Amino acid sequence: MISREIVQKTIRCEGPERIAMSLPEPYPHDFVWGSLSPDPHWKPSRTFAPDKGAMWEDEWGNVWARLDDFSKGLVVEGALKDWSDLEAYRFPTWDDPARYEAARETFEKEPDRFRMGGLNHFPFDAMRYLRRMDVFLEDLAAHTEEVRQLADMVVPLLARCIENWAAAGADGVMFGEDWGTQDRLLISPRMWRDVFKPDYAKLCDVARRNGMSVWMHSCGYIWDIIPDLVECGVSVLQLDQPGLFGVDRLAENFGGKVTFWCPVDIQQVLPTGDEEKIEASARELVEKLGAFGGGFIAGYYGDNNSIGVRPEWQDVACRAFVKYGQRDASAV
Repeated sequence: MISREIVQKTIRCEGPERIAMSLPEPYPHDFVWGSLSPDPHWKPSRTFAPDKGAMWEDEWGNVWARLDDFSKGLVVEGALKDWSDLEAYRFPTWDDPARYEAARETFEKEPDRFRMGGLNHFPFDAMRYLRRMDVFLEDLAAHTEEVRQLADMVVPLLARCIENWAAAGADGVMFGEDWGTQDRLLISPRMWRDVFKPDYAKLCDVARRNGMSVWMHSCGYIWDIIPDLVECGVSVLQLDQPGLFGVDRLAENFGGKVTFWCPVDIQQVLPTGDEEKIEASARELVEKLGAFGGGFIAGYYGDNNSIGVRPEWQDVACRAFVKYGQRDASAV
C-alpha cells in the first residue's frame, strides 16, 4: 500500500496496514507539500532600517515584526488602518493559477505520496492581520457590519485558492488558525458560530466538491468548537497539545468522527526528556486515537529549539510511533 492510500484510508477509518506518519528521515513520511509561488510582480511598498529590528511588509500590505530570528513574528500594523480604506483595498494575487504551477510539478514527481496544498490564510487569519489582532477583536463586537463586508471579500478569494489547489492535483488542503488560549477560545463559542462557522462550512464545501479533504491546525484549547469543525467538514485536526484535551476524552467524543494529527504533547511530555513517558504517550496516541480503523496520524514538531526539546527525545517518539503504529501491533 502506497503512502497516499495509507493517508486516505486513515482519514476514512478504513484500516490501513499502518498509521499514517509525517516524520523525518529515516522514518516514514507519507506527504508531499505544495506551496504558493511568489508573485513575480509584487514588491513591498516600503522597507525598514535594521536598527528597527526585523520588520517587513507582506503581500497584503501588513507590517510584521519580531525580536528573535526563528519565530513567525506578529503583525504590528495592519493594511486596513481604517474601515474607510476597505473599498479601495486591493487583495494579493493568491488566486492566480500561475502561482500553483510549481506545486503541480512537485506533486507530479511524487505520485505515491499524499499531496497537500497549503492555504496560508483562512478567514480569521486574513482579517485579523489586515486589521491587527487587538483591533480586530474589538471589531468583532463594535463593527460587525464591516467585519461581514470584509469576510464577503476574503472568502471568495480563498475559495478560488482552494479550486486552484484542486487543479494542481492536491488531495487535501491545510490551513492554520490558532483559536485557543490554554483554557478557552479567543472569543465566545457563540460568536465563533455566528461569525466564522458559516464561512468555514462554505470553504470546506468548496474543497469537498473538488475532491479534497480539509486539514486544520489550531493551537490551544478549542474543545468547544470541535463538533462544529467536524460538522463544517474538517477531516483532520492537527493538535500539538493533545494532553490539553485529554487523549481519552478526545477518543471517547470524537474517535472515528475526525482524524487527529499529533506529535507527542509538546508542553506536557516531550520537554520532560523522560524516555519511558514519551514512548508511553506515543503508544497511547496510536492505540486510543487510532482505534477506529484509522483516526490518528503521527506527527513531529518541527522546531525543537523553541520548545526546549532535544532531537533525541523526539526520536524516541518516532521510534514508538513506528513500533506501535503497525495495525497488528496496535490491536494487541
